[in-house]
Amino acid sequence: MLFFYIIFSHKQFFLYLCAVYINKIALKHKILHRISKMLAFVPDPCMLRIQYRIRTGRWLNLDNPKRFTEKIQWYKCKYRNPLMLQCTDKYLVRDYVREKLGGEEYLNELYQVHATADSIDFDSLPDRFVIKTTDGGNGENVLIVKDKSSLDKQETVRLVNGWRNKKYYIVSREWAYKGAQRSQVIVEKYMEDSSLDNDALLDYKFFCFNGKPYCVQVDSDRFDGHRQNYYDIDWHSLGVHCTFPEGMHQQQKPQNFDEMVRVASLLSEDFPFVRVDLYNIGGKIYFGELTFYPSSGYRNFHPDSFDYQLGSMFQIK
Repeated sequence: MLFFYIIFSHKQFFLYLCAVYINKIALKHKILHRISKMLAFVPDPCMLRIQYRIRTGRWLNLDNPKRFTEKIQWYKCKYRNPLMLQCTDKYLVRDYVREKLGGEEYLNELYQVHATADSIDFDSLPDRFVIKTTDGGNGENVLIVKDKSSLDKQETVRLVNGWRNKKYYIVSREWAYKGAQRSQVIVEKYMEDSSLDNDALLDYKFFCFNGKPYCVQVDSDRFDGHRQNYYDIDWHSLGVHCTFPEGMHQQQKPQNFDEMVRVASLLSEDFPFVRVDLYNIGGKIYFGELTFYPSSGYRNFHPDSFDYQLGSMFQIK
């Protein structure tokens, strides 16, 4: 007990030691998860300061946040909306979308829902499909099957069951995942766009503040030279990039873009901030997911001023 008293009484020293230690060895995901479990007793604000320093190279200001990435950390610590628990669940969010948009029109086809992967009826599935766990995040816990005949079913069941109830909150401290319902397994239709040269769909990610889309991030070539382009709502290029470089060619504005903006507006009106992810295939709009903590708030935008620009739109109390 004396050891912990000394450590916590020298807060900056504690943060520095943790940052140095984790930064050296925690880039490997499994190691990071184990260390995070060991440090689960550390309060969220303290742990987020450590992680923010490691991932961005900056010290986090939680008392008076100005940057978008800082306000995402504040969002984790302070904002508690029960609707978020429903909307981070990949199965329960479908009910939210139905209620907001008045039906199934924008939802991808759902084949099966199970408590565990052992119950998946592979024989009734088409050649292509996607398996997910309902509590996965950051693009993880997703298996894309393009050829059922070559699938090792036993290994697939083992893999998917291993994803369940991983408690990613322990690592990210993202509150909306802390109170998640028990993990389930869903099987959905594999979405593809025949007009594209590869299997990577264009992913339209709307940054929305209090029901008003401010800009859209368009991801392309996800599996081969991943690119991102940022546009305002009038489809003017913002010249911004962060995790991945800006695409060399500007994307064409979808003909039904105004409808996409309307859908994003309706799905975001209950929250100070949420990123609404949509697909547009052959002129048909599909819901992807609602993301409250993009990249867990650890992005470095280029130019850096865009972090403040988004932050000015994010009104917190």
